[in-house]
Amino acid sequence: MKSSQVISGQALLGDEFSLEPVDIIVHGGIITAIEDNPRAPPVWICPAFFNAHTHLGDTVAMDYPVQGSLDHLVTPPNGIKHQLLARTPHQDLVDGMRASITGMIATGTHGCADFREGGIGGVRALREAANGLAFQTEIFGRDGGETEADGLGISSARDVPGVEKQVKKARSLNKKIAFHAGERDTKDIDAALACEPDLLVHMTHATKKQIRECADQQTPIAICPRSNWLLGVTSSARHPPVALMLAHGCTLLLGTDNVMFTPPDMFLEMAFLHAVYHLEPRQILRSAVMGATLRGTSGFIEKGARAAFFTLDPSLSALRFSHDPVASIIKRAGSARIVHSVFNL
Repeated sequence: MKSSQVISGQALLGDEFSLEPVDIIVHGGIITAIEDNPRAPPVWICPAFFNAHTHLGDTVAMDYPVQGSLDHLVTPPNGIKHQLLARTPHQDLVDGMRASITGMIATGTHGCADFREGGIGGVRALREAANGLAFQTEIFGRDGGETEADGLGISSARDVPGVEKQVKKARSLNKKIAFHAGERDTKDIDAALACEPDLLVHMTHATKKQIRECADQQTPIAICPRSNWLLGVTSSARHPPVALMLAHGCTLLLGTDNVMFTPPDMFLEMAFLHAVYHLEPRQILRSAVMGATLRGTSGFIEKGARAAFFTLDPSLSALRFSHDPVASIIKRAGSARIVHSVFNL
């Protein structure tokens, strides 16, 4: 018989993150009840993050010097990262990805959507890396790996010959479709939108018309602002045009992109997004949580949802002076403040 857990504290409930003193009852990995408790301890209970775009295989190329163009560094099949991956032994690849996953768990992240190079072998390597960990992976495979993955991940419509044929085949296998689009310019966005994808990544240089079409198609957008700035594809808060995306009703998700360049730490990504793009704190936290919808769950703390949250004790630090826990979590908390995690597959 499965046992129940009771976690008490000041919980950020639902998609508005209303702070309420409650007991959260978890049974079989599901939140079965949320009950008022005026005597709940002063710890904050925050929904766990879902990293909406990663390249975990790149862990083995961590902090490789950022020199040269985007094409030179990451474009298949001959980008520097692909050359490094090709000569990495299987066990090193698995160990590297597992190290990044355990790091994400430690920083409040319970899952990620990963673009996985290396065909079927690459997909299997990631599943091996995640085996036994309380972590969810949504894998977008390439080079035939999509047949065993959750979906097909396209580098860019302009980088892949016969992309429509690949998409059609993946659809016939009931696979999801994700595209990098608009990272360096607008020229590959229309082709991606024509395929009616389930996810678009970056959209750094999307036009108002393209954003409107994305909203009409209800296609979520995973932005990766730190990576965009580091790789030099933007130097302006107008790119990616996050305010315009939200104004048109797009679903905005947050990802950290290549581990080669940026650590997969959502606290760092949220703080950067706030500092540079000045989004409202609740919107930033929402974007960091809602990637879970790619796995068919809400990600929020609500009755009937799969339990995925962590607790922070503000009394242990200057956070005890906070007047807005949501703002403090995205700007100041960091993984060092996490005292307990409840992640269920």
